[in-house]
Amino acid sequence: MKRLSIIIPTLDEADGIVAALESLGELRRRGHEVIVVDGGSGDGTVNLAEGLADRVLAASAGRAGQMNAGARAAAGDVLLFLHADSRLPEEADRLVLQGLAAGGAAWGRFDVRIASAHPLLRVVETMMNLRSRLTCICTGDQGIFVRREAFDAIGGYPGQALMEDIAISARLRRLSAPLCLRERCLTSARRWESRGVLRTIVLMWWLRLQYALGVAPARLARGYGTRGH
Repeated sequence: MKRLSIIIPTLDEADGIVAALESLGELRRRGHEVIVVDGGSGDGTVNLAEGLADRVLAASAGRAGQMNAGARAAAGDVLLFLHADSRLPEEADRLVLQGLAAGGAAWGRFDVRIASAHPLLRVVETMMNLRSRLTCICTGDQGIFVRREAFDAIGGYPGQALMEDIAISARLRRLSAPLCLRERCLTSARRWESRGVLRTIVLMWWLRLQYALGVAPARLARGYGTRGH
């Protein structure tokens, strides 16, 4: 049987890591593995994750590097990169493995649903799902998955501080268009709610525009105010 390796980068996720890992318990019981890669949490995330994941690793802070570290340790045929504040749809393993086998795609993602009733966020998620179908550029919130051999062939995630999901999508779409599953990955609205929904929407589009124009990801990360997450 083909096996998934679900790789979760964390940084100070104590408030939600237990629920996140418990939601993956059935997948573990079906033989898939869960790997947590922590980037230096100071809030007890690592201790909480122990026993709820197959492996808990340490890496330097930075989501791209953490996911690459998890991939190096993974034993699965398909790597699925999941944010700590996201939840996979039911039977995610069947959806991914059968979908890749049927269509021959090298990689893919789920549709996303943002866990909020805010009407602007309904628009945001709709645009994210449509944009990724049209451009073959996907976001980490959508639960990107990739065949192991394809991930190795493109050299994994580029070592950059921000927009790593856009960068790996650009590499992967040279191999194939993504498998765009309509089942939804539920993701937290905290990124938008913490800064204000409209302000965050404008900020993210501004960052994407600058990235498209060649501004260095490290410089964008300083403007975004992130340590890699």
